Amino acid sequence: MRKLILAALLVMALARAQESAGNAEAGKRLYMKNGCYQCHGTVGQGTIAGARIGPPPLSLQGVIRYVRRPAGQMPAFTEKVMPDRELTDVYAYLKTIPPPKPSKDIPLLNDLRGK
Repeated sequence: MRKLILAALLVMALARAQESAGNAEAGKRLYMKNGCYQCHGTVGQGTIAGARIGPPPLSLQGVIRYVRRPAGQMPAFTEKVMPDRELTDVYAYLKTIPPPKPSKDIPLLNDLRGK
């Protein structure tokens, strides 16, 4: 009986881990469909209207919490508008975006600084 309970708990944990991973391809489609790119840029680089969000500086739970109750001018996205599952997919997409290069590794900026 103990082995059966442990097996069931393991299966539940694996299912939860897969669920929290998200689908990056679906996330990119949702990111575009829901208009996130309009303020945050097509790869989360940020614009004058929205902060840089790719790769995400927050945990998945932090992103969900912020999207539900944002600060500033960002509109709130309720569970009805964008369920947690969809936000998990968007988060997975944002995690695929490589971080920006350090400014020291950009030749044009070094030229402007005289280095």
